[in-house]
Amino acid sequence: MAKVRLEEIKRRFNNVTAIEDITFEIPDGEFWVLVGPSGCGKSTILRTIAGLETATSGKLFIGDRLMNNIPARQRDVAMVFQNYALYPHMTVAENIAFGLQMRKVDGKLIQERVATVARSLSLEHLLDRKPKQLSGGQQQRVALGRAIAREPQVFLLDEPLSNLDAQLRDDTRAELKQLHQELGITTVYVTHDQVEAMTLADKIVVLNRGRIQQIGEPQSIYALPANQIVATFLGNPPMNILSAKYTNDGFDVGEQLIAVPEFIKEKLQLRPGQNYDLGIRPEHISINNNSTLSTQHSALNTQHSALSVEVKVVEPLGRETLIRASLPGSTVLLNVQLGGNVRVSAGDRLSLQLDLTHLFIFDSITGDRIFPESSN
Repeated sequence: MAKVRLEEIKRRFNNVTAIEDITFEIPDGEFWVLVGPSGCGKSTILRTIAGLETATSGKLFIGDRLMNNIPARQRDVAMVFQNYALYPHMTVAENIAFGLQMRKVDGKLIQERVATVARSLSLEHLLDRKPKQLSGGQQQRVALGRAIAREPQVFLLDEPLSNLDAQLRDDTRAELKQLHQELGITTVYVTHDQVEAMTLADKIVVLNRGRIQQIGEPQSIYALPANQIVATFLGNPPMNILSAKYTNDGFDVGEQLIAVPEFIKEKLQLRPGQNYDLGIRPEHISINNNSTLSTQHSALNTQHSALSVEVKVVEPLGRETLIRASLPGSTVLLNVQLGGNVRVSAGDRLSLQLDLTHLFIFDSITGDRIFPESSN
């Protein structure tokens, strides 16, 4: 096991910069996830750590050893790919053992290691089978087993679950997390799936267009996204972003006005006529029904504001109902997450309450968060 440190890593392909000024340090034994949209540079970073790409500039360390000029085979890392990359003519046991055999590990030790790994991944009954006789989930576990058997300093996982169906992906994700807790090997995991990022990571690195947008613990990033890119990427459904202009009375959103609570005015020097982008997550919006408001909720009602909308799409999901609703005079659709017992239909007109204690305000030009302020 070892820490991984990147210092101002840049990678250019001809005139295209894939990643730029990538700097972070993964402590020994932690599980970090690189996440972002397609083309953001996350796989390039992973391949650079593996030695499959060469940094144009910057320094890469595994442990305290500079790796820039060290070939991939000497870096003591194990990589698991999206397509499994199993040898079709070999059995499960032979696939798991292959890396150890290449290193000329003692035969008895190989057998012990294969048996141990097979038990940990529930593969004992499959050791004599060929890959074509396995399901997709079983093949993925064999690929993980081959990496685990080597006992590398670092695991590198490149979207290893993307070929699995939804239920199997959930099950394998849980197995991965348990395996990491047992093995404690430094792990770098690449995905575009924000659910995988949130559930697996000790720390998340959010990337966009080759640059780091934010690094932090999953819940910290969710609670305080640095900018609109992070805010709308982490969260499903994504955060709603509403263009607004500040007046002396509040935020003008299309044809409606959102009153600004005093606790926001005290923190920000809002200028009349200035444009802002407002962010509100779907779970912080509810149907306005004053007759059912509790006394406590009514006391906080000055920290809420209502918007009139028309329901366009309803998605019942059992324990919750998702709706998409349009604002008058706007093409923006508002994502709303309601309880599963809510009954609404497309075409309904609703008054929605926004919980302004959970409101985000972003600079309309840079996209940076300006409210709430960071706690540190």
